Amino acid sequence: MSILYKSTRGDADFVTASEAIIKGLADDGGLYVPTEIPQLSVSAEALVDMSYQEVAYLVMKEFLTDFSEAELRDCIRCAYDDKFDTEIIAPLVKHDGQYFVELFHGPTIAFKDMALSILPHLLTTSLKKNHVEKKIVILTATSGDTGKAALAGFKDVSGTGIIVFYPKGGVSPIQEKQMLTQKGNNTFVVGIRGNFDDCQTGVKKIFSDKKFGEEISEKGYQFSSANSINIGRLIPQVAYYAYAYACMLGRGEINKGDTINVAVPTGNFGNILAAYYAKRMGIPINKLICASNENKVLYDFFETGCYDRKREFILTSSPSMDILISSNLERLIYFIADENAEISAKLMEELSMKGSYQITDKMKNNLKDFYGVYASEEEVFEKIKNTYQNANYIMDTHTAVAAAALDKYSKQTGDNHKCVIMSTASPYKFARSVMTAIDSSYKQVEDFDLIDKMCEISGVSVPRAIEEIRNASTLHDTICDTVEMKSVVEKILKV
Repeated sequence: MSILYKSTRGDADFVTASEAIIKGLADDGGLYVPTEIPQLSVSAEALVDMSYQEVAYLVMKEFLTDFSEAELRDCIRCAYDDKFDTEIIAPLVKHDGQYFVELFHGPTIAFKDMALSILPHLLTTSLKKNHVEKKIVILTATSGDTGKAALAGFKDVSGTGIIVFYPKGGVSPIQEKQMLTQKGNNTFVVGIRGNFDDCQTGVKKIFSDKKFGEEISEKGYQFSSANSINIGRLIPQVAYYAYAYACMLGRGEINKGDTINVAVPTGNFGNILAAYYAKRMGIPINKLICASNENKVLYDFFETGCYDRKREFILTSSPSMDILISSNLERLIYFIADENAEISAKLMEELSMKGSYQITDKMKNNLKDFYGVYASEEEVFEKIKNTYQNANYIMDTHTAVAAAALDKYSKQTGDNHKCVIMSTASPYKFARSVMTAIDSSYKQVEDFDLIDKMCEISGVSVPRAIEEIRNASTLHDTICDTVEMKSVVEKILKV
């Protein structure tokens, strides 16, 4: 069966998976979605003895149907190799009565590596398949982790360039240093005076500027994206939900036929949307627990059916979730509107023009798979401290949002399904917030001294990704306002 892709906003053209990966965003500004969610070709039980790579192949081949088996297996082989610091790729661990899927063992110690290690290979394969000779310029907005993972993935990849925009002052010191020290002749990093939503909106404006697109096309360039708005980012994430279920089953934590819950720290909605796709593929998932930090725009949406970005933007200890415009929610809106692109386009226009939209009761009823919870900063810090004291396990602030939200969910509902928490970043990436949560006396300690102290108290070695930047030189120093983003791109591309 061939799966094609279409826009959430009604563009009549259907494209192949490889064409969608190249374009990133549909011409009408919508996001690409599959014409249907395919079913897994084997039972969930059959995944138990498989490697991560094999599970990834079985999941991805159902979505990327214009890739040959050899092409897809080669992309997977190149992506999930010794750049990860554990052979298992995404290990499942149990601490203090909770299950964590550690998605941070890749080269930039964040879950974005799970998709961004393979996206450059999917993209370059797509370019060859479609005989595209233009240089692909990746434009990406980041709230912290996507930026470094995309830069590392696309570094010196032939036929590509990458420009990352991040909110200056809105990411952790380690996240910023990871980006600003990134090597590569085709990598560019730009700090924006604003927040992540400003970065994301600016990138979307550049994508939708057809005249500018024509101008750069004449110069031999074509824009694409590494954000989770690119279907090539989203599909690889589906695999680790299938793998997590297989791990739970293989260890005897659940029995054949049992369903599990998943708790996902959520900002731009891509990670939990991948869980939704996994459920629709046939992975036995019960509830999708959408965990928000104090910005809680998604929590309010699931509670009321109203998405309202008109609120104070709060800088929290989980900066990758400090988002008020969750781009991937558009894909879910499309599905709960019974794939009515007209409704989806209308709601997205309302969000752009008025800053909010309200879904119908019928659409809200289609959200029953999800449960929204949020955790305050105080609850996040308490969860980090208690888990360390009880189990000598240190989690990062984003993971702690999900773990604290799961505690609240369990109390609110009495649901006794076993639940896996998506652990999205190494605690080393947010050492100051994490160590301060454990002991407030660490507030005065320097960043890399904190990292050494974390190593000492946890017994977990400092990741290579951190050691690499300890004494690295800053290579990127461009800062601009949001209105200057297009001119910065022009300057970089010399157009």
